[in-house]
Amino acid sequence: MSWEDKVRKVEPYVAGEQPKDKGVIKLNTNECPYPPAPGVMTAAQVLRDGYSDLRLYPDMDATMLVNALAEYYQVDPDQIFVGVGSDDVLALCFLTFFTNGTPILFPDITYSFYEVWADLYGISYENPALREDFSIRAEDYLPAVTGKENGGVIIANPNAPTGLEMAPDQIERIVAGNPDSVVIIDEAYVDFGGQTALPLLKKYDNLLVVQTFSKSRAMAGERIGFAIGNKKMISYLKDVKFSFNSYTMNLPSIVMGTESVKDAGYFHATTDKIIATRERFKKGLRELGFVFPDSHTNFVFAGHPDYPAKDLFMALRERRIFVRYFSKPRICDYLRITIGTDYQMDAVLAALREIMGVDRK
Repeated sequence: MSWEDKVRKVEPYVAGEQPKDKGVIKLNTNECPYPPAPGVMTAAQVLRDGYSDLRLYPDMDATMLVNALAEYYQVDPDQIFVGVGSDDVLALCFLTFFTNGTPILFPDITYSFYEVWADLYGISYENPALREDFSIRAEDYLPAVTGKENGGVIIANPNAPTGLEMAPDQIERIVAGNPDSVVIIDEAYVDFGGQTALPLLKKYDNLLVVQTFSKSRAMAGERIGFAIGNKKMISYLKDVKFSFNSYTMNLPSIVMGTESVKDAGYFHATTDKIIATRERFKKGLRELGFVFPDSHTNFVFAGHPDYPAKDLFMALRERRIFVRYFSKPRICDYLRITIGTDYQMDAVLAALREIMGVDRK
């Protein structure tokens, strides 16, 4: 036996490509096309002026950021947990709450990191299949219906990569139907027209809602995510975090993230622009014959009955437009196209018309 035989081997998450060429139209990783709130840049300048503070360890509780989030979402600071992007928060949630050996549940088509974390931590899981229209069946997550207990549930809502939102009453059915399991609702895309599950926190103590600054707050580069739940649940998360790494949030992220939360006007103006562009882009896709689930996110998951998605992906790439293609069963006929600026989306539509030989009239 060699040392290599003792290595933990897992299949890692495959992120969207980050091209070195800054001149491409990059619509493959669901980033925001607009800059962060103006106060974030001001905070960056303050940090430069006081750079000597970087010699100190940051506040392990990220109090400034937590308090800003608590005020914005009208919850107690003890109900908030922050981490290095929602990926960090979710990974710690898997480690903290999915522990009893019973399979956890998440859809067969969803954020692919869930499977990676489950494999990494040795958590068994089952994947109820989405309906043909890519919607989630609440019944598949209800022990009273399936006759099987579960070790926990995680649902991305709106889902990725489909963009479909599950109705609030169906989310509540899942939460209410699993009183003995933690139900995590991953709301990475909720700010683009979705409905948050946060109001349900007043009724259920087994619910945890996770969100991110990477999409709607235009801060993917700062890596900020957070969870909101009951105080006991958050305390368990902190126990695991502080047993792993006390200082996960760096000082710039704490300060700049706080300024982002404070500027609600800019935040809503930005998401409103992206929503308007999305609806306009969806109209253009329909005119070209594309089909897609009704997106409530900052992307569209679109396919065309006459053009293989992989061929369109390569043809767009040749025109320096990067979108996301998944070669997996059931979704290999679709492209996930991030919503950029109006100019960028017009360029995508123009490229598609050229590829398809459609004259603009």
